[in-house]
Parts: sequence; C-alpha cells; structure tokens
Amino acid sequence: MSFFLVRAPVWLLCLLPASISCFTHHHATPSHSIAISTQQQQYYALSSDLSRKQRRGFSVLQAAKRRGGAMSRRKTQGESRSDNAESTTKGFDNEATSISQQTIPASKSNTIYSMPSLYDLAFGYRCYEEEVEFLLDAHDKYSTSDKNVPVRILELAAGPARHSLAALSEHPPSSVDSVVALDLSQEMVNYGKENADHELGSAGGRRDSFEYACGDMRDFAGLSSTKFDTAWILLGSMSHLLTNDDVIRCFSSLRSALKPGSTIVVELPHPRETFSMGECTRNGWTVPLVEDDEEEYGELNIVWGDEDDEFDPIAQVRDFTVAMTLKVNNPEDIPKEDPLFLQMDEDGKTEVKEIVPMRLFTLQEIDALARCAGLEMVAKYGALDEEVAMTEEDDAYRMVCILRCKE
Repeated sequence: MSFFLVRAPVWLLCLLPASISCFTHHHATPSHSIAISTQQQQYYALSSDLSRKQRRGFSVLQAAKRRGGAMSRRKTQGESRSDNAESTTKGFDNEATSISQQTIPASKSNTIYSMPSLYDLAFGYRCYEEEVEFLLDAHDKYSTSDKNVPVRILELAAGPARHSLAALSEHPPSSVDSVVALDLSQEMVNYGKENADHELGSAGGRRDSFEYACGDMRDFAGLSSTKFDTAWILLGSMSHLLTNDDVIRCFSSLRSALKPGSTIVVELPHPRETFSMGECTRNGWTVPLVEDDEEEYGELNIVWGDEDDEFDPIAQVRDFTVAMTLKVNNPEDIPKEDPLFLQMDEDGKTEVKEIVPMRLFTLQEIDALARCAGLEMVAKYGALDEEVAMTEEDDAYRMVCILRCKE
C-alpha cells in the first residue's frame, strides 16, 4: 500500500490533490501533516460527510486519470501530430497567428515558459473540466448579453490552453462556438496547437473551432474580426502585469474585444498571501511520473517561490524563484524522441531555474483598475467554485473576480 505524505499550509492543501506530495516552509500560516492511501481516498470520496475541500482534491485526481495524465500519455505516445493541418476558421482573422513580433516585448521569463511540457505537467493537477463548468456558469449568470447564442471565448496568457480545449471538447457547438487563445511565448503557442490536435482531432471537426495566436495580452488589436462573449485570465497570469498602466491596457483591450455585457474572469492568488507576507516563504510540490500500469518511473519537483525571494511591499512585486527538476529512475529508459526529455542529461535529470517578477493584487485594486477601463466587478469567489466565498477561512485560496463590460 502506497502513502502520500502531504505537509502544507491550509491554502496550499486546497490547491493540491492528495496524490501530489507538496513541501513548504511557511511561517505565517498554520500547517499540519496527513498521510492518505489511494484506498482511503476512495473511501473518503464516498463518505457522506466529506468536506468540500477533500471532494475537490479527489475529483481533481479522478479528472487527471480520465485524461490519462500528461506524462503517461507522452511517455507512451505513438501517434503523430501535424502542425500544419488545414483548417477552416470561424470568425478568426488570418493574421491571428502572426501578430507582428516586432510589437511584442521580450518575455520576462525565457526558460520556464519556453519549456511548455514541463509547465503543463507541473499544473496538471488542475481539474480543467470542472473549472470550465464554473467559468461558463459564471458567464451565464452574470452576462447581460444575448445568452441564446453559443459563446465565443478568449483566453489570455493561455499557456498549454487546457481550459480552452476543455471548453471545446466537453461542450457541444450549441454551447461553445469557438475559442481563441493568446500567449506571449511562441513555444507555448506551438505546444497548445499540438494539444489541440491531440484533444480535438484533425481538421474538419471541433479542431476548426480553436485558434492560438502569439501576442501581448496588453494589446491584441486585430486578433479577431468578431466580438467575444467571455474572456479568461487564469492561473495568476495577470500577476505578470507589474504596473497599473499594464493592467489598464489589458482591460481596455478586453473591453474593445468583447460584446457589451460580456464577462471577464480573472483568477489570482488570494489577498491574504500579500498581507501575511512578513517574509518570503518556500512553496513547492512533487508530481510523480506514472506509466499506464500506474508504476512510477520518475518525478517532477517544482519550487514556486523560495525563502530568499525579494518582495517589494511598495510595488507589491515579488521576485519568485521558479525551479523545476525532472528526473527518471532509470536513465536508460529516457524516451529520447519525446520533447519533454530532449534536454535531459545522461544521469536522467533536467533542471531549470529562474527569477520571475510577479505582482500581488488586492480585490479593491482589481475593482478600481477595471473601472478605469469601463468594466465593473459583479462577483468574487475564493476559488473556481461557486460554493467558495472569498471570505471563507479554509476553502478560499484564490481571488476569482467576475468582471462585466458596461453597456
């Protein structure tokens, strides 16, 4: 019987499923230890008095198994993928995938975000299907635009585009018409297109409803000739906008790209992280590499913030140390043909580390900046879960803001 040891502050326990080991040194938040076996997880999931936090963790684990797991799929993949498949666009400009690169500033991060398969694996614990349900329900609840037509979705800083693809794969054309994703990293864009080929199939089907463009989330004029119904900025991606001017530019671009009465969902770290940061803390987690027979053949260790990070309380910017170490148990088994392992040394290890400046926001800042761009805040949650209020002490670990374009 295998056990997973989890030691984490409460907010991180809400974020991570029980199947992922996490490590942290956090002096401002109480922590506790639990050891849960796979069999016990299944028992708890069936228990009538199971807490919402436990149910969420278990559902994330089950969702990951349904997807096959990023590593499981990629280690055993045999299918070929085409980057040049012909497709019929649905309201996309032909220039969407080639926004002038001269206008795109150099990324603040040229390592972590240029290795999209590692990033995808690190955040593979997210339950994209359930989160997309929340996102679409929020639009249906708070939008004042026409709800009798299928929605067109815009996702900014989309990374591997897992939320975009879940919207298309899990919802019919009568519900979700099409999705456009945008990211500053060309490597992420290419990777997201590969994911779309895998998840949505070849041209002529649902794949034609997805487009991925490389561009700046602050200014994406000309991305599409057709207005969008809803936009998403998830996984704390807005934290890369370090100044008020940057945020207002982003919100103003969204205001121009969306229909009146449309919705915008912004997911950020909970404000209590900002106000409890007497000193920087070390947070991280471990993702096991699992084959189809559930045998582990390695692991990915992630550090997202370290004790030596610098935090500027005036600018509210923390220089996050981001490090990932991918290693396999037997170097002779390294699948050299898989892009995830191309940079692995002969000892079976890949290591990347860099400093990523990220801004920490308060709720009132988002509200004020949104108003400057002609938006209004209509709701807030403590997770991508309608049952979690921002004020909940145990379950609220994110700041999810629902904004609406004023008519």
